[in-house]
Amino acid sequence: MPLPHLTQARAPLTREVEVMNQHGERETISIPAERDLTVYVDKRELVTLMTLGAHPEWLVLGYLLNQRLIASADEIESITVDWDVGAASVKTRHGIDHIEERTSKRVVTTGCGQGSVFGNLMDEIDSIQLPASMVLRQSQLYAIVNAIRLKESTYKSAGSVHACALFLGEDLQLFVEDVGRHNAVDTIAGWMPLQTSLPQGDKIFYTTGRLTSEMVIKSAQMGVAVVVSRSGITQMGLDVAQRVGLCAIGRATNKHFLCYTHPERLVLDAVPPAAPAVRERAASPS
Repeated sequence: MPLPHLTQARAPLTREVEVMNQHGERETISIPAERDLTVYVDKRELVTLMTLGAHPEWLVLGYLLNQRLIASADEIESITVDWDVGAASVKTRHGIDHIEERTSKRVVTTGCGQGSVFGNLMDEIDSIQLPASMVLRQSQLYAIVNAIRLKESTYKSAGSVHACALFLGEDLQLFVEDVGRHNAVDTIAGWMPLQTSLPQGDKIFYTTGRLTSEMVIKSAQMGVAVVVSRSGITQMGLDVAQRVGLCAIGRATNKHFLCYTHPERLVLDAVPPAAPAVRERAASPS
């Protein structure tokens, strides 16, 4: 089947506002332009997402995929976004079976911007199979962290957003920012199946946000076996990563990182020299 038809309803990512600083001076700064987007599936209201609106069609498609309401992008005929009314209209090819039952239980997640997942998502993680051969070299990890550090971003100009990125090895494929990390990962999930010429290779997912169970599950559903975070990991995130065979790396800044799970997927080819031991000086006699 053909891929869905998508509008390209991008919206401004920031807006300028006047503020007063600590000196009582007026100045103009940029802030993220958060907006609501209500998703309708076959004319049935499903959810309202709070988003920057950089790639709303990819966000909606990825949301449906990551919630397992659809199995593939070709189940969708079209996604039409209209910012004048703040709505995304999704038209499926054959409907979604038992959608009322499958969306009846909703869990509010820890994601910034109030993410949510439908209740049966956790029950299906044992069906996820990640490639055993997928690994990340330590030198690639350092290159990924540096690439994010150098990236021009809304965060640098306006703050208050999370970023996610997809890498093949150390090569950046897509960089997305949104008010919540769950939106950013959904946007990448919606972008991936639309790429007919995406190079083959080990996919690495990067996020500025913490590794919660939601982030780990969504990454694994995308077929990603290594996830890197600038932040840390939660207990449920750790448990799920161990369960599905995902290598979770956190606190990744400069040359520092912590590998929480499945270290066999990390090849240590750039181990920094050990810091010299600090010897305690004997107390001088009084």
